[in-house]
Amino acid sequence: MTNWKSVRIGCAAAALALMVAGSVMALGTNHENRLTFSRPVALPGVVLPAGSYTFDVASDTALAIVVVRNRTKVFYMGFTGTVQRPASMSRTAAIALGEASANQAPPITAWYEIGGTIGHEFRY
Repeated sequence: MTNWKSVRIGCAAAALALMVAGSVMALGTNHENRLTFSRPVALPGVVLPAGSYTFDVASDTALAIVVVRNRTKVFYMGFTGTVQRPASMSRTAAIALGEASANQAPPITAWYEIGGTIGHEFRY
């Protein structure tokens, strides 16, 4: 039997992921990705309004600390866990979304650096 709620949530997550535009500089050890969201999404303790954000690690020696900001403000800084990119996930996809109720912003469960195989799993 098909769980239609899971199918709808999966389709919604896939649609949002397709709307996310990302770019990364391929120089040196730059971990920064610029992502644009067409609707609100959530990180632990904060909801990001629709808009453009930079996802980055705090430094080359603090890869477990992720910083999310826009041009004027840091929205999130926190520890993350290391997670392997799923084999079925495109190397150009930057985020994985979790489930949310109809009126809630979907949580970003992990950020994968574009082109990379390892991601940063957010701790809720």
